Amino acid sequence: MEKFTTLTGVAAPLPIVNIDTDMIIPKQFLKTIKRTGLGSALFYEMKTNDDGSINEHFVLNKPAYKDAKILIAGDNFGCGSSREHAPWALLDYGIRCVISTSFADIFYNNCFKNGILPIEVSEDELETLMHAAERGANFTLTIDLESQEINGLESGDIAFKIDHFRKHCLMNGLDDIGLTMNKASQIDSFEEKQAENRPWA
Repeated sequence: MEKFTTLTGVAAPLPIVNIDTDMIIPKQFLKTIKRTGLGSALFYEMKTNDDGSINEHFVLNKPAYKDAKILIAGDNFGCGSSREHAPWALLDYGIRCVISTSFADIFYNNCFKNGILPIEVSEDELETLMHAAERGANFTLTIDLESQEINGLESGDIAFKIDHFRKHCLMNGLDDIGLTMNKASQIDSFEEKQAENRPWA
C-alpha cells in the first residue's frame, strides 16, 4: 500500500448527502477482484447520461476537476452495501482523500485498508471547504497527516482527528497484509517450534 504523508491537489466539491457505494461504483462493475481498472467506472451513473454520453455537468467531467485528488462530499458518505470496490474505484481514479461530516462505518474502515484518508469535519468546516473548492483548479488543498491539518484555506487551517493506529498504518503504507508481514520472523519462529514439538501435525 502506498504511504500517505502529505497530499496536495485539487479538491472536487460533491454537495450530495447519502452517497452510497452503488453510486460510487455501480453493481455491474463488481465482477472483477482486481483493484485496478475501476477508476473509469467511478460515479458512472452520474458521469454519464441515459444514452451513454458524457454528462458535462458532473463535477469530475469538468476540466477544472478531472485530476482531482481530494473529494469534498455531503453527509453519510459511503453508505449502502459493503463493497470494497468503492475505495478501489476512488483510488484507481486518483482520489486519496475524502472529506465529509460523516461516513458509513464499513466504507470508513475500508478506506484505511486501501490507502485512502477519510476526514470528518464539522458542518461549518465542510461549508467552507465546499465554497473554496468551487474555485476549481485555481484552488488546491494540502492534507498533512503528520500534523493532522487541512492547509490552503484563506480562513486558516482545519485540524482533524484520526485514530493513532490508523494514522501509523497510513503513514507507513501498512494494510492488513503489511501488518502481518511485519511479524514474519515471529511467525516463522512459531512455526519452527510447532514443527519440533508436534512433528506429527
